[in-house]
Order: sequence, then structure tokens, then C-alpha cells
Amino acid sequence: MNLPTKITCVRIAMVITIIIILACLYISGYYFDWSSPNIGNIDIVYLSIFVIFIVASATDWLDGYLARKLHQVTNLGKFLDPIADKMLINAMLIFLIFPSTFSRVQFITMPVFSVILLVLRDIVVDGFRIIAARKNVVIAASMWGKVKTVLEMVTISLVLLNGFPFFYLFKEQIHVQFVIDGFAYLTAIVSIIGGFLYIFKNRAVLKEEVKNE
Repeated sequence: MNLPTKITCVRIAMVITIIIILACLYISGYYFDWSSPNIGNIDIVYLSIFVIFIVASATDWLDGYLARKLHQVTNLGKFLDPIADKMLINAMLIFLIFPSTFSRVQFITMPVFSVILLVLRDIVVDGFRIIAARKNVVIAASMWGKVKTVLEMVTISLVLLNGFPFFYLFKEQIHVQFVIDGFAYLTAIVSIIGGFLYIFKNRAVLKEEVKNE
């Protein structure tokens, strides 16, 4: 196993760590009525998850960069990298629909319909990539996909930090939530447009091959 693949495995381990932390937080709150401490409006555990999330997101860039730089692109890496990415982003998106379940100070949530749109988009695009892979067609990532990834990271970070820094700008929680909703739905819109253009541009992959008898 080369270095880039090891970094990908570290990212998967980070996702598992986040899930374990959340499970412990839920059990301690539900069964033992324990709540983690907070700094102002930011839960300490959520702050820790935010740090892990940022580091894990950075490894997504790092393993790809090293694989290309060191000429160590492998089939195992190609298999694990998208799995690690989807585990990280989708786990965070789903969890942040109801973060207040895990923390008493958390009032910002991820709008459920934006999460549904983002997850469905990924399912469709991943299915398209599977078809392309079976035909040995390599499709490069588009700029739309990169913008979508950045927006997802920003939106997830904002929710993890309970709307920071916007809760300093708005007194009412509903106004902070409105701003976060804007980020979430912008991310969903960019994601859907990018996914549509991605499939449309490479639509030849969907054409059936005619075999001569």
C-alpha cells in the first residue's frame, strides 16, 4: 500500500472516529443526561468534529496530489478515494439535519431538502461513473464539481460551528438559519447543475454499443 492510499485510509478512519464520537455523545446525553461543554454558542465536541472534518477534507486534496506527483495512482486508490469522500460528506450532511439531538446549544441545522438533493445527485452521478468505468472511459472532474465540494465544506463547517460568525451579525436565530439555508441550497443548486452538465457532456457513455453478428 503506497503513501497516497494510506492517507485515504486515514481519512476513512477519521470518518469512523466522527461517527463514534457522535454515538458516544448521543448515548451520554440520552441515557445519562450529560451535555458537552461549550464556548459561547459553539459546542466543544462539535468544534472537535469541525477540526477533524477540516483535516480529513485536506487529506482529500493531499492524497490525490501525491498520487499524481509520485506516479502512484493505483486501482485500490481509485476504489477507496471516492468511498472515503462520500463517507465524509454524506455522513456529515445526514448528521447535521438534526444536530440538536446531540447538543443542547446547537440551534443551526442543515435543511433536509438540500441534503436529499445533494445525496440523490451523488447517487445519479456515481451510477453514471460506474457505467463509464465498465466501458473503460475515464472522465475528468469538472470545475462545477470542485466548486460544489468547496461549498459543501463551507456549509458543513458553518453548521458545525452553529452559524459562526453570523450569530455575531444577527440577533435572531432564524436570521442566522436563513443565511445557512442560503448556503445549503446554493450548494444543492450548483451540485445539480454540475451533475447535469457532467452527464450531458459525456452522454456518449450511455449509448448502447452495437455488436456486429
